[in-house]
Amino acid sequence: MMVMTFKALSALLSYPTAELKESAGDIRAALREDGIVPGWLIARLDRLIDEIALTDLLELQERYVFLFDRTRSLSLHLFEHVHGESRDRGQAMVDLRALYEHSGFDADERELPDFLPMFLEYLSFRPAAEAKMLISEPLAVIAALRERLSRRKSAYAWVLRSLEAIAEGEPAARDLDALRKAPDDDPNDFDSLDARWEDQPVTFGPGDQECGRTPGAEARR
Repeated sequence: MMVMTFKALSALLSYPTAELKESAGDIRAALREDGIVPGWLIARLDRLIDEIALTDLLELQERYVFLFDRTRSLSLHLFEHVHGESRDRGQAMVDLRALYEHSGFDADERELPDFLPMFLEYLSFRPAAEAKMLISEPLAVIAALRERLSRRKSAYAWVLRSLEAIAEGEPAARDLDALRKAPDDDPNDFDSLDARWEDQPVTFGPGDQECGRTPGAEARR
């Protein structure tokens, strides 16, 4: 049976579109249907859903790009926070793509496999117990992202907090501490951000395209 909560949280972390705004009511209902997100968090997610439903689309899109595309420390690509642009990230991408294919999940080829909304959509097709176990694996990254979004007073932080509540266990203290020490970009420091984004990418050979920046994010920028 499909775990609709993961699909709903995936939608909330996706680039805002007119279709997303129209789906606000369905997302709200899906979060309540499974009952795996605590009620106090549902109330906070409702605020984000209201923002998406009522805010001008262009403003929503600009806010999203500013946070997740412009600010590298808030990237929704999980392996970027763990591997950066190292060769290890390339192998991790290959392994995750293989997991999707083995499970029969039809992943969007335009997006990198470690994109959190895609990973959450994949989890929505897995049994609930397995999905909870899998979301625990990148839990340190999820916790670090939630802390960074909370400092910015972003309602998106509640989506990450919901994932923490669903996951089995706690993030590894060592991993979370290392992520907390990583640079947290100031989105208003444009010179510094441009310099970080202009770093030369590592070449992984024929599979190089899969390990670069996501085409979707490039198009939004």
